[in-house]
Amino acid sequence: MNPDILVSVVIPVKNGESWLRETIPAILNQQLNGNIEIITIDSGSTDETISILSGYPIKLVQIKPEEFNHGLTRNLGAQLAEGKFVVMTVQDAKPVSPRWLDELLNGFIDETVAAVCGQQIVTHDIDKNPAEWYRPISKAEIRKYQFHRKEDFLKLSPDEQLAVCRWDDVNAMYRSEIMRQLPFRETDFAEDVLWARDALLAGLSIVFNPIAQVAHYHHENFKYAFNRNFIVRYHFYKYFGVLPVNPHYIRRMLSVIKGMLNNNRIPFLQKLSWIKYNSDLLRAVRKSNAVFLESITGPGKGKLDFVYKGMMKSIPQAEGRDIQE
Repeated sequence: MNPDILVSVVIPVKNGESWLRETIPAILNQQLNGNIEIITIDSGSTDETISILSGYPIKLVQIKPEEFNHGLTRNLGAQLAEGKFVVMTVQDAKPVSPRWLDELLNGFIDETVAAVCGQQIVTHDIDKNPAEWYRPISKAEIRKYQFHRKEDFLKLSPDEQLAVCRWDDVNAMYRSEIMRQLPFRETDFAEDVLWARDALLAGLSIVFNPIAQVAHYHHENFKYAFNRNFIVRYHFYKYFGVLPVNPHYIRRMLSVIKGMLNNNRIPFLQKLSWIKYNSDLLRAVRKSNAVFLESITGPGKGKLDFVYKGMMKSIPQAEGRDIQE
């Protein structure tokens, strides 16, 4: 470690030219009582990513595309980090406040806290799905979880276990020493949620601080939403035993329609477009859930891993501003 560096920010990147000119300066300009280093790990960009990154005072590591792994690549970043704390984020997540890193640090409320997770939000921009705009319904409060005995965690229901492990490497800070003792698993997805589970089973404490926010949004098409939902549900089932539950289509769409009609910022034709967009997303999730459940309960049950491997041939990853049809 370098005593002159307080926070190391690790960002896996690939074809990030659409975002990096905003993301990197927003991190470098953080108001923090300590020095920041940024470590970017590129896995085969073919756009202007490398050229853009070369214009900033950051560390750039390049790996082959086939070497990328959600867990191991982030472990590499943590190993290279010289700061007392290491932050995991992504190329298309932008800090909402110049005190983002400071708010993550504020989550280390005592010496037992191993890591702090912030919150993703969707800003009120008309090119982003209004149904996902950030609308807080309660006061943001810090939540801490710790189980001194492994048995106490395992006594929780599957849904309760998942609820306390809803970790998110789009916006999370770790003690560097803890990351060296408890690295991410070698996994092609959900390294963050699995790390939270491993941390709690090891008796460590983790904190959620929703005041530390980043803006992050993916414009999804049907296939993207279908695959992403299946892959997420696969890991929730494998590690927590949680089965997917379909969102209520009519109730959800009525809520979307009501919200659109009451939104005076959006032109009428755009409202219709967003209503269709949300309907398509709901249909994608419901169809994905049906395929998931059929793969474990229907004819030919036991093919879950086979279907999952097929989905992983096109791992959900944002490239450019939108996910196109």
